[in-house]
Amino acid sequence: MIFTVGAAAWIAVGIATHQSQLFYSNCFLAVVDLIWIWRWLGSRTRISDTAAAEVQRSQEPAAETLFSVTRVDGLPVYSPAGTIVARAVDVLITCRSGRIAYFIVRTGGVGGVGETLRRLPWDEISMTDAGICTRLSDAAVGRLPEAMSDPAADRTDSG
Repeated sequence: MIFTVGAAAWIAVGIATHQSQLFYSNCFLAVVDLIWIWRWLGSRTRISDTAAAEVQRSQEPAAETLFSVTRVDGLPVYSPAGTIVARAVDVLITCRSGRIAYFIVRTGGVGGVGETLRRLPWDEISMTDAGICTRLSDAAVGRLPEAMSDPAADRTDSG
């Protein structure tokens, strides 16, 4: 989207300064950007609609209830007291068994500054329509192991 705005600005500069090459090249770039945005949004919409339909289908009596993993980013994690103790960031699934190992959650900080990424084990979680619930208190969530951005930093945990 930012590239389209930039192309529009350069188109205006090309018109104002009578630079036809600047005008035409940025018209082309704007068209390419708009086609890409249209295709990407269409793809994301189709994926979201399909996931939502499968979640709805799972609520039928004969099916197991499903939860779309793509919805997890930003979901609140509630303590037993009902307070938000973290926000989900990602879900990690084991390759061999295909089961969820843990959620990556962010705690503390504001707007990404001072936040800590932690590993919240699957067995400490229950899923609801409102979000993620954990049996852990705010203090216990704060003591969870940190998720490492550098795999070499934590060689003792083999998963």
